[in-house]
Amino acid sequence: MTDLPSPGHEAVSAYLDGGYASVVGMSSRFAAAICARLLRLQSEEGIAGSIAEIGCFEGRFFIALAHALEPGELAIGVDIFSWPNPEVKDRFEANCLRHGIAPERRVTVQGDSGAMTAEELMAHAGGERLRLIHIDGEHSRAALAKDLELATQCLSEGGLIVLDDMLHPGYPTLMVAVQAYLEAHPEIVPLCVIDRETIVGATKFVLCQRDWFERYQAKMLVIFKEQIWPLGADFEPHWCLVLSQDTRLAEIV
Repeated sequence: MTDLPSPGHEAVSAYLDGGYASVVGMSSRFAAAICARLLRLQSEEGIAGSIAEIGCFEGRFFIALAHALEPGELAIGVDIFSWPNPEVKDRFEANCLRHGIAPERRVTVQGDSGAMTAEELMAHAGGERLRLIHIDGEHSRAALAKDLELATQCLSEGGLIVLDDMLHPGYPTLMVAVQAYLEAHPEIVPLCVIDRETIVGATKFVLCQRDWFERYQAKMLVIFKEQIWPLGADFEPHWCLVLSQDTRLAEIV
């Protein structure tokens, strides 16, 4: 088993080591560290701007991403905030405050992402495109397809789309929507697969623009060298990295 990778930011590390587990949610701490480090990599590569999360629940993953932003960048949280009860929005806001994400660093949007236009989403970032969009909304093929199209329209140059609950045994058809999307958008490719911690801390896919793939991969081979599973992921014909806490190969006698 490998150690948790450095998220590249002291505030993120402190949150992952302390408050992360106290926030109710189903996101992976390993994936949070990876995504925070990818945000840091973007900053190092001159990619700036705000981010968005579709499906925030009580804020566990959102807070980690928000801590990884640069001064002046916003974290936009989009959710219908009705499940399991309407008070979930209050818990989201309280968790953000408790763990150091002040109101001026974030925007809470109560609404259905499936009915939202790109202009409406980007308006919360001052009309600017977004450098990372984490999709963890309604887990149906139709909803994921809509969220993917919305994210693509809002994505900045060099931006990343992160998909939650991929290959999850409870949502086996989500991959159908992803494959259809990739076939319809050859300009977008998988950058990496973030392996699951547990069933509830499920696999994530990270997507990027094809023109940025080699640039990202070259850096990630160094940054995440301890977390790289040697065989990678075959998306036929595209190949990408697999990042895992368990990088062993099966012993074949």
